[in-house]
Amino acid sequence: MPSQFTNEEAALMADQHFFRAKAKIMVKMRHVLGATHAALQEETGSASLLTPQNFDPASCHFVKGEHLESFPYQYLDFPKHFHDSNAFTFRTLFWWGHHVVCALMLEGEGIKQHKMRILDRFHQLAGQGLELSLAPSLWEWKRGEGYTLPMTHDRKAQIAAVLTERSFLKIVRFLPFTDPRILSGHVPEFSRETFHALLPIMTR
Repeated sequence: MPSQFTNEEAALMADQHFFRAKAKIMVKMRHVLGATHAALQEETGSASLLTPQNFDPASCHFVKGEHLESFPYQYLDFPKHFHDSNAFTFRTLFWWGHHVVCALMLEGEGIKQHKMRILDRFHQLAGQGLELSLAPSLWEWKRGEGYTLPMTHDRKAQIAAVLTERSFLKIVRFLPFTDPRILSGHVPEFSRETFHALLPIMTR
């Protein structure tokens, strides 16, 4: 019967500790994203980015939700530019049950030039833990075969073949929750390092 509960479900409903712990963790996530914003402001302040028209370098967005494929999440978009069919945005996302992921999302204006810089500067980008998203939209956050392709030095031809078919670009770098940098509070540094690693795509 759909109205019946299993022993496991009843135990979960009775568990007050989990939801108190979750609330505390979500507050910590927001603080970490605030520190990430500050770190990225320093990074973007010293970079001459090739940005779309009407780009606002101060624009940012903090988002908290409960249902990214049924899991809670929080993210920071900074720099942030979504306008019409154009995207030039760097996202730092906490996805409960999965990982932290940093992503450069590019679409519309300048996309051909971004692709050219990826190939022309491929060996500057390769070997830094970056992965090219293979998903059919910007809004997929899973990792692994069929979802992402690691940007390693031996994959330039494979990456080039994928790029020719894409009308948008999303380059990601993942930090598992088991990584010591989570416990030591180094997510802002991870995000800043990822943004810095991506600068060859975004600068002259």
